[in-house]
Amino acid sequence: MRLVMNEPVERMDRPYARRWWALVVLCLSLLIIVMANTALTVAAPDMTQDLGLSSADLQWVIDGYTVPYAALMLLLGAIGDKYSRRGALVLGLVVFGGGAVFGYLADSAATVIAARAVMGVGAALIMPATLSLLAATFPRAERAKAITLWTATAGLAIAAGPLVAGALLKGHGWSSTFLINVPVAAVALVAAFVLVPPSRAAHHERIDYVGGALSVLWVGSLVYMIIEGPHFGWGTKAVTAAVVAGVSLVLFVAWELRHPRPVLDVRRFAHRRFAGSNLAVALFFLAVFGAFYYLTQHLQFVLGYDALQTGVRMLPLAGAVFVGSALTGYLTPRIGMKITVTAGMVGGTAALALLTRIDSASTYGDFVLPLVILGLAIGLALSPCTDAIMGAFPESELGVGGAVNDTSLELGGSLGIALLGSVLANAYSSHLTDATAGSGLPPRALSTAQDSVGAGYAVAQGIGDKARQLAEEAAHAQNARQAAQLKAQADQLAHGARQMADAVGSSFADAVAHTSLVGAVILGVGTVLVGVLLPRKPGAAVAEEHNEEPELVDAGTR
Repeated sequence: MRLVMNEPVERMDRPYARRWWALVVLCLSLLIIVMANTALTVAAPDMTQDLGLSSADLQWVIDGYTVPYAALMLLLGAIGDKYSRRGALVLGLVVFGGGAVFGYLADSAATVIAARAVMGVGAALIMPATLSLLAATFPRAERAKAITLWTATAGLAIAAGPLVAGALLKGHGWSSTFLINVPVAAVALVAAFVLVPPSRAAHHERIDYVGGALSVLWVGSLVYMIIEGPHFGWGTKAVTAAVVAGVSLVLFVAWELRHPRPVLDVRRFAHRRFAGSNLAVALFFLAVFGAFYYLTQHLQFVLGYDALQTGVRMLPLAGAVFVGSALTGYLTPRIGMKITVTAGMVGGTAALALLTRIDSASTYGDFVLPLVILGLAIGLALSPCTDAIMGAFPESELGVGGAVNDTSLELGGSLGIALLGSVLANAYSSHLTDATAGSGLPPRALSTAQDSVGAGYAVAQGIGDKARQLAEEAAHAQNARQAAQLKAQADQLAHGARQMADAVGSSFADAVAHTSLVGAVILGVGTVLVGVLLPRKPGAAVAEEHNEEPELVDAGTR
């Protein structure tokens, strides 16, 4: 059967022959999107030192990627549906790769943040395109398996980012971590033209740009509020963002309910399977991103692993994701997604609960079991949810479906880092205050140490360096009295440095335990809500309303 460019889209009699190779390209594209954040977590200390970043600068280096990424996905997904899903993927890879090169060349906080924002725009094009192309390329009988592999790739990227970044940081500066993405993006770009079939909606009316603009406004404002409020205080910026997010969300819902061709039919959220799946994705990534945020810090700062060693020690999580994905591929068709998703969320809650046992004496061995359980939980729960979300959309709206799934993921992840990160910071500061009470250390040093675990160890190191300097001066003193005075001061400072380092380590460990408890409670309550929302029998769900076959537009080479 021959299909010709610019002619009306025809149905495919048989599935696309190279669909599994196309999936490799889509998974490579997903890989760099996730690695862009996880690699940055291990490069952050070197970047902070080299560029002299404040805590606010570092936060926006991380989140400058998140705001455009989350805000633009829904509108760009709809545009991809109408014009070209493969075109959206290709353009996104070009923009993302360009932003990565810009980040490599950046030499200030402002330029790094700008580069991350450009990469965020590219990610907003790529992410919904990967899911929409997957759903359009694979027949329904194979779609769940393909989505399982897509989800497992995200789990791999969580560990691969720190691992590859750590290897680069052994011999290169932090800027080299931006280049991780460039060769992968280049390979995916070329392979997309060869292996990924062109795809767009067969019948797609004029895009609802007003609804799309309102979605950009409310999601962008909401993510900005989530970032700004917990980290920098609920001042004018955060409150204004909250008001804008609330008003624009109300306007968005009202507009979409009345529009004959909405960018997103919000009535879908009345269906229990769809609503429950989105809630599960958001809650899971709230827990996963939040836990990843503080676990990598603990491994690096408290346990003293370098970037590469940290990446290696996250591998049990990635391996467990693959095992969980294989399990859900076998179990979900037999026992239903309600059981596998709730079981996965129970597992995630248990993993966080195990982390509440972390204390100052904990070693890496205490983290292995929680990491394995968390990885199994991710693999078990997320694939069925993504499949349910994508199945709720007709073939003409697959890009929007991918954007909805990814927006839930990104909102959950942003909220996890902001909320659990704020809990972590407050708990660390409070525990450090108690641990150093009556220590006699300078108030200014204590105040600086409360800013973060990295700052705390930097203060301890600074005090230790001063102690060593005084000890050297004592060794070369002109008289015994002066030498004794200098040695006494050096001993006092050395004791203070050890005391500060011990207090920082124990305070952060206690903060990890406290934050894990908060995360476990949130995910536990969410597990109950998702269990109530998800229907026992999937046959009645929205996903079964659409039975169209994948749509492909040939580029003349098929």
